[in-house]
Amino acid sequence: MFVKAVALSMLALASGQALAAQCSVDVDSTDQMTFNTKAIEISKSCKTFTVNLTHSGSLPKNVMGHNWVLSKKSDMAGVSSDGMAAGVDKNYLKPDDARIIAHTKLIGAGEKDSVTFDVAKLTAGEAYEFFCSFPGHSSLMKGEVTLVD
Repeated sequence: MFVKAVALSMLALASGQALAAQCSVDVDSTDQMTFNTKAIEISKSCKTFTVNLTHSGSLPKNVMGHNWVLSKKSDMAGVSSDGMAAGVDKNYLKPDDARIIAHTKLIGAGEKDSVTFDVAKLTAGEAYEFFCSFPGHSSLMKGEVTLVD
């Protein structure tokens, strides 16, 4: 009986850890202007969601920098355009841009950054996109974010 109770407790703990793992994602970026994923699903059961961005390339951020930016799909072009004007020192993001739901800083070769955001900022049925706002990158470096049950 004791062994069965311990086994059930361990199973419950493992299940809880598995649920927690679904509330984050690791995203890698490269010198070939790619992310290693084109789609991210976020469970409505997550209170917060974390994106861990890495850059596995060899070029510095002023040449081939990448960030991870989340906005409504309809806002992506405007966020990118305004970000170009903001420049590299501001991570190619307009300061205090209300259209940006979450973003990492701009990183270069071998660097990493993370961002955690409140899932309540997302609405079921809305189209969201993640992208890199470095000039010219968003046409290739983008993907879909979907809120799921």
